Amino acid sequence: MDTQRSDRGQVSPLVAVLVVIAAVASLALAELGSGTNDRARARTAADAAALAGVDGGRAAADALAAANHGVVERFVASGGATEVTVRVGDSRATSRARRGG
Repeated sequence: MDTQRSDRGQVSPLVAVLVVIAAVASLALAELGSGTNDRARARTAADAAALAGVDGGRAAADALAAANHGVVERFVASGGATEVTVRVGDSRATSRARRGG
């Protein structure tokens, strides 16, 4: 009887586990990057919509938010100032603008 133990084939399961771990890490990083991108786009869209809303009202704010891939969720105009909340993906941002002068 052959009592000598062979280590042949032991690396394959280890490599498979490492590949799975690398794939999960890659997906997590991609999701993190997507969320960061949505937050930045929401801030940009909110800033643009607030500035447009000061002179052009809700319609202008909606148009600028849409041009930046966002949706206006809240629009408040009062006394020459505008506050706008915009959603892009799952991220939201609020911005304020005031008429100069």
